[in-house]
Amino acid sequence: MPTPAKGPRLGGGAAHERLMLANLSAALFEHKRITTTVTKAKRLKPYAERLVTFAKRGDLASRRRVLGLISNKGIVHELFTDIAQAVENRNGGYTRITKIGNRKGDNAPMAVIELVLEPVSAKQAVVAEATQAAAKAAPVAEPVETEPVETEAAEAKYAGSKPATADNVAPEGFEVKGNEDSMKYHVPGSRWYDATVAEVWFDSAESAAAAGFVPAGGDAAQAVEAE
Repeated sequence: MPTPAKGPRLGGGAAHERLMLANLSAALFEHKRITTTVTKAKRLKPYAERLVTFAKRGDLASRRRVLGLISNKGIVHELFTDIAQAVENRNGGYTRITKIGNRKGDNAPMAVIELVLEPVSAKQAVVAEATQAAAKAAPVAEPVETEPVETEAAEAKYAGSKPATADNVAPEGFEVKGNEDSMKYHVPGSRWYDATVAEVWFDSAESAAAAGFVPAGGDAAQAVEAE
């Protein structure tokens, strides 16, 4: 069972309240402003604004959902065309409630609820227009090729070395793998050579040692594995 809304209902059962809100919304969309009690206006405000949100989406599913609540196709068409277009740049706050005093007879507090169809403030409109104009006028920056510079820097970093390759394939004449995180090098045939991803390639173990790298596992381990 659906949970009923908190607080007292507008009158009758839940189904009667839903019909009342749907009829009030239809009248609001048709006349753009209606006069009702303050209680009904406060309950109508989120209900009507939710329907306006559906109208701003503009898809078929949203239209069918609104048609399930408001059966008048003319009012729904006006909601999805005129009203949705008028509030296109407004992020919420589609209705406004103005209290107008009490009603004669039962002294019920009355209010006018109306759609806010005025355009967004002139200042915001000018800022948006200026932003769009600046985006159109801004020149497109041409891409700068930095790969050759980075390659030169990597090649010149250590004597007798080559930069890392994307496929981890040794450049010709540079088969010693260097790991800059651990500052260790691996010669071909060593225990961890195949599992190591080279961050720099050296032409010899001597070049790696001159660059400050140490043999993984020690000199003896590298020499034994390399033989």
